[in-house]
Amino acid sequence: MVEVVDALVIGAGPAGLMAAEMLGAEGRRVVVLEAKPSVARKFLMAGKSGLNITKDEDMPAFVAAYGAGVEPLVPALRDFGPVEMMGWAEDLGVPLFVGSSGRVFPKVMKASPLLRSWLRRLDGYGVEIRVRHRWAGWDGDDVLVDGPEGRVVLRAGVTVLACGGASWARLGSDGAWAEYVGDVAPFQPANMGFLVDWSEHMAKHFGEPVKDVALIAGDQVERGEFVVSARGVEGGGIYAVSRAVREGADLRVDLLPHLSVDEVRKRLARGKAKDSLANRLRKTLSMPAVKVALVQEFARPLPDDLAPVLKGLPLSLVGPRPMDEAISVAGGLRFSALDGKLMLRERPGVFACGEMLDWEAPTGGYLLTACLASGRWAGLAAARY
Repeated sequence: MVEVVDALVIGAGPAGLMAAEMLGAEGRRVVVLEAKPSVARKFLMAGKSGLNITKDEDMPAFVAAYGAGVEPLVPALRDFGPVEMMGWAEDLGVPLFVGSSGRVFPKVMKASPLLRSWLRRLDGYGVEIRVRHRWAGWDGDDVLVDGPEGRVVLRAGVTVLACGGASWARLGSDGAWAEYVGDVAPFQPANMGFLVDWSEHMAKHFGEPVKDVALIAGDQVERGEFVVSARGVEGGGIYAVSRAVREGADLRVDLLPHLSVDEVRKRLARGKAKDSLANRLRKTLSMPAVKVALVQEFARPLPDDLAPVLKGLPLSLVGPRPMDEAISVAGGLRFSALDGKLMLRERPGVFACGEMLDWEAPTGGYLLTACLASGRWAGLAAARY
C-alpha cells in the first residue's frame, strides 16, 4: 500500500526543520521523517557549548568565509544571512547577545529552549514528525522508508532531502543516503583536529590550552588558541586552518604573535648562558610550560637562532582525526546535480539542502546559518513548485 503525502522532508536536523517550516507556512501538509528516536540531535549537541548561531558581520565578509565553491549557496545566504538569522531566533522568543568576536549566541547559552519553541511553531503549522523512520531509497518516484513496523512506501507531491553530512554518525549524520543519490563528491573531514605522534614527555600537558598564538597554513594566518590532547591538536585555532592543512599546507605556529622576530632575538639575548632552555624562554619571553614543551618537541635539534622557530614552529602531523569525529564535512551532493532552486535535475519535485550538499564552512556560526538558509531556500522552492 502506498501512502500519499503532500510534502515530505527527510531529515529533522536544522535544515530539514527549516524546510518544513517554510512548507508549513505556505500551507502545505508536511510529514518529516527522522531516523533517530528524537530530532535535531547534532544541533542539541552543538548547543552544549553555547550554540553559536551566526556571525554578526557584513554580507561580503560573511560569504567570503565559506571559501571557493559556495557560489550556488550565495542567493540563499543573501536571502537569509546573519541579520535574518538573528531575527528568526528572536521571533521564537530566544534573546541573543553578540560576543566581542561578532559571534552570536542565545543568552541562555544552549539550544534546547530554541528547539522547543521551534517545534511548537511547526506543530502550529500542522507539521507531522515521524521518528525512527529511515529513508531506504526509491522505488521509481516513490520513497521507501523503514519504520518501526517495517517498510512503507510514500508518494509525495514534493520532497526535501535534508539528510546531513557524514560526521557524528551516532547523532544521525552517517552519509548512508549517498547510495540513493547520484553525483556525490567524496566526504572529507572538516573543522577537525589532527593526530600527532607525541613523545612521552608531552603526556603531562595533555588537556592544556595553548593560548595567544597564530596558526599558519600556507597563506592563511589565524589568531586564536588550541588544545594539546592525547591524540594530537584540536580546538578553534586548529579548526580555522583545517581546510588548508587537509589540502596539503604545512602547519606552523607563531608562539609569540605580539612580537617581531627582531624583538624575540633581543629578549633571548638577555638570558643567561647557564640557564636551561625552559628557564630562558620563561624568563625572557614569559613563555608558559606548554609552549616550551612544544618547542622541545618539534624544534630539536635547536638552531643557534631560535627566534624564527618561535615565530613559526612547524608541527609534525600524522593526519586528520577520523571523519566521524569532525565537527562537519566537506563533500556531498554536488551543486551540478541541482538547479538554482536546489532541485535535483534528475528528479523534478525533489530538493536538497543542508550539510548533505557539497560545501564547507569554518566554525563561528557559518555552518548553522548556511544549513538554515539552504533549508529555507529549498523549502520555499518546494512549497511553490
